[in-house]
Amino acid sequence: MARIRPKRRREASIRKTTGKGGNYRKTKSGAGMTRKGVAAYRRANPGSKLKTAVTGKVKAGSKAAKRRKSYCARSLGQLKRSSAKTRNDPNSRIRQARRRWKC
Repeated sequence: MARIRPKRRREASIRKTTGKGGNYRKTKSGAGMTRKGVAAYRRANPGSKLKTAVTGKVKAGSKAAKRRKSYCARSLGQLKRSSAKTRNDPNSRIRQARRRWKC
């Protein structure tokens, strides 16, 4: 007797970048994840604390200011370890993201 297996649902990839439902910003608009992308990630990963970029004006010493400072420190390390081409290109994704975060 043949056993019938239930069909498995394939999970959609989080890394959809263009078109309807794009989860990442284009490089020209500052790279990083969109609000919709963060929501999709959090649905796929319960308990996640992922948040969008801190782009506005923040009070010194606030949680948002600390998040920005932490991101800027981490991303500077990424920038330093990247290739010379990426490091010197003002339109690279890492540079655009740092600009969006106001690093």
